[in-house]
Amino acid sequence: MDRSQMHAYFQRVRAHTVAICQPLAPEDYVPQPIADVSPPKWHLGHTSWFYEAVFLQKYTPGYKAFNPNYKFIFNSYYEHFGQRVERPLRGTLSRPVVDEVLAYRAYIDGQMESLIDQVPEDSWATFAQLLVLALNHEQQHQELLLTDLKFILACNPEKPTYRRDLKAAAAALPPLQFISCAGGLYDIGWRGECFAYDNEGPPHQVFLADYALANRPVSNGEYLDFVRDGGYADFRHWLEDGWRTVEQEGWQMPLYWEERDGEYWDFTLGGMAPLNVEAPVTHISYYEAEAFAQWSGRRLPTEAEWEIATRRHGVVEMGNFVDIGPLQPQPAAAQQGEFYQLFGDVWEWTGSAYLPYPGYVRVEGPLGEYNGKFMVNQMVLRGGSCATSSDHIRPTYRNFFKCDKRWQFTGLRLAERAG
Repeated sequence: MDRSQMHAYFQRVRAHTVAICQPLAPEDYVPQPIADVSPPKWHLGHTSWFYEAVFLQKYTPGYKAFNPNYKFIFNSYYEHFGQRVERPLRGTLSRPVVDEVLAYRAYIDGQMESLIDQVPEDSWATFAQLLVLALNHEQQHQELLLTDLKFILACNPEKPTYRRDLKAAAAALPPLQFISCAGGLYDIGWRGECFAYDNEGPPHQVFLADYALANRPVSNGEYLDFVRDGGYADFRHWLEDGWRTVEQEGWQMPLYWEERDGEYWDFTLGGMAPLNVEAPVTHISYYEAEAFAQWSGRRLPTEAEWEIATRRHGVVEMGNFVDIGPLQPQPAAAQQGEFYQLFGDVWEWTGSAYLPYPGYVRVEGPLGEYNGKFMVNQMVLRGGSCATSSDHIRPTYRNFFKCDKRWQFTGLRLAERAG
């Protein structure tokens, strides 16, 4: 990527973060209902501080910080950069106000635009590679910004609508079928010259037994059968930790569902709507995904099985991503080879723990904290969601969350033994 292309890429990503916030009132930028959710104002600041900490302070001689306190306010979890506001307290900060944070973004944009032009040619390759990582980091926060905002609005008893122009699609749900996939010795993990996160490699071999993968994600209607069958009241379907969580949290259905006089409704970024039974189920935890699989007599695929199945079509761009606009999982509209919706709509829980691949070595410095230090007590998800940018996803992309988390657009696809 040359400097002109980098300018365009940088401007596009930075503009999208601000565009996400355009429908908000000033009061929407501050709430933090739970520790997992960060205020929109914090996302705006953090995704500017990251460039300041990683690039401007290193590459710009005599760099003058916009506000020295922001390194404390907007650091997330990087021990290399020192003390920070603890995550559950981000919503307690009324200052800096939104206009100050937007001015900070404009300042960082100007500084970075100048830096892109000024980096010496012999440093360009290393700089460009790092900047692409930083822009992917911001795209991750764009997804978090949307999902955090959805949770914030859902906690308001008035259930405010984020955008009134979001249109849901209508499509007939294709029958659930299982596609046989041959076992054997396979290579998985990222190979290539384009960007990928360090946790996607090194490429390595895995052995798979014959298996079959569902042609589409589990739908709301199918998951509703589990709810109506008393799935949340029957311990036999649940892992022990999951059952304890169900009892402690009082879960009875996926996050954002409501039952009204026997009818089910769903809170979306377009407001409350009747549950679309044809669309993929979302906002479920790993515990719920695994319980549904047990109830159905099937299982979750491993991440290797999921990745190998994508090679049977490999089409990423056709998915329902944030670029398309509904900001809600949609019924399968166009089949991609033998499978529907492997990319986009919902992140799909796998049965694989988030662990390092064989030969993985954590990089030195602050970027070593980006993925490596979280490789414990989390499960892998694949495929992206309706809040993911289409140029941010790959068949090898490894997302990860703790087993009880469900505020992201997370769903599931079933697997079973072949034959």
